[in-house]
Amino acid sequence: MEEKLIQRLESAVARLESLSVGSQSRGVDLDAMAASTDPSIIAFEDLLTEYVGKVSSIAAKIGGQVQDVTNVLSEAFCVQKELLIKIKQTKKPDMVGLGEFLKPLNEKLMKAISMTEGRRSDFFNHLKSVAESLTALAWIAYVGKDMGMSMPIAHVEESWQAAEFYNNKVLVEYRNKDANHVEWARALKELYIPGLRDYVKSHYPLGPVWSATGAAVSVSASAPPKAASKPSGPAPPPPPPASLFTSESSQPSSSRPKVGMAAVFQEIGSKPVTAGLRKVTDDMKTKNRSDRAGFVSTGEKEVRATAASVSKVAPPKFELQMGRKWVVENQIGKKDLLIEKCDSKQTVYIFGCKDSVLQIKGKVNNITVDKCTKMGVVFTDVVAACEIVNCNSVEVQCQGTAPTISVDNSAGCQLYLSKDSLEASITTAKSSEINVLVPGPDNDLVEHALPQQYIHSFKEGQFLTTPVSHSGG
Repeated sequence: MEEKLIQRLESAVARLESLSVGSQSRGVDLDAMAASTDPSIIAFEDLLTEYVGKVSSIAAKIGGQVQDVTNVLSEAFCVQKELLIKIKQTKKPDMVGLGEFLKPLNEKLMKAISMTEGRRSDFFNHLKSVAESLTALAWIAYVGKDMGMSMPIAHVEESWQAAEFYNNKVLVEYRNKDANHVEWARALKELYIPGLRDYVKSHYPLGPVWSATGAAVSVSASAPPKAASKPSGPAPPPPPPASLFTSESSQPSSSRPKVGMAAVFQEIGSKPVTAGLRKVTDDMKTKNRSDRAGFVSTGEKEVRATAASVSKVAPPKFELQMGRKWVVENQIGKKDLLIEKCDSKQTVYIFGCKDSVLQIKGKVNNITVDKCTKMGVVFTDVVAACEIVNCNSVEVQCQGTAPTISVDNSAGCQLYLSKDSLEASITTAKSSEINVLVPGPDNDLVEHALPQQYIHSFKEGQFLTTPVSHSGG
């Protein structure tokens, strides 16, 4: 037994010596072997096995796009593990070098984002949950408080808060339909909270620890070639293509969309909420508008669409597909659209409509209003939710009941609730100018503006968030 043990030790020593002698010719670094056995790396492998493995196994049961986007998530976490190993062998880079170093991770994040673009998928909320949540992996980009990014633990929590908006939609939609989707959504949350958050808290609360004696990051030709030619700005211009890890520290803080990760991820693929919106003049403000009606009117005169506006959109659609989904697309200037024969198992998807009004008589399962402008929707009852996404200047009236109404990435939204729908839960995200009108004591409509500004204060070890209240006549 002793002889066998001595032989194994001699063999191990010989192997280490050969690695040491040939490290320069073969590019093998003994520090890499040491890094792979570091407690923080072992803990990350446990994170992959326990949390990522659970999400992936459930996604395999669901299949399709859910499995595809979960595969991207798994790949991104594996890339982060490799980067954590490399950090222990690499000197702390400047912002250009950091972007180059994190390029493999950025490619995975952008791949997840690209899966949410284009025509809205039936699994859009799954895709958005993953795409939004993966920005949490950018905690690895934290190199100091001066970069305008939240500290690692807070960044992970903030990123999940953005993703949870869509993750909750998955839970609501499949709560009574498919347990696999519910388990997938719960496993995704556990991956970040407590999974990744607790990992960062235990091993990297102040950010990654770079090597003092390691190699420098080599910057490829695609990186900004003339960063040093602009001494007036503390950070170089961002390299094309867009990168989630581009520093924008030279940008005035007032122009950043939000505190925290936005300063680091200014080049994220999705556009800002206010992109393309017209400047609001005094005559456009709610209090000065003379064209406001008490409810959405379905009997107004039809507005004829010009040839120019028609040429910019795809052919209009108004049809029931597979007996389950009403599709209303690219309707321009149609004030008399009507869905009359519907049931509680059907959904309604409204896309790309402008200057039109749709009335839905009867109970449907779900209503989605996507990328519409100056659109009016009147419906009776909805079983699951009414969703308003990427819209501008829309009016939605519920004449019956609606358990959930969500507004995402939209501006200028008027919601009219009936007495039966006053218990509806209204969720908003990245939206502005949202007003809810409800019946008053004399059945007169009373308007309530939903807050879009918040105050965050740190008390007793946690942040408390309260909406900003405005007084007005």
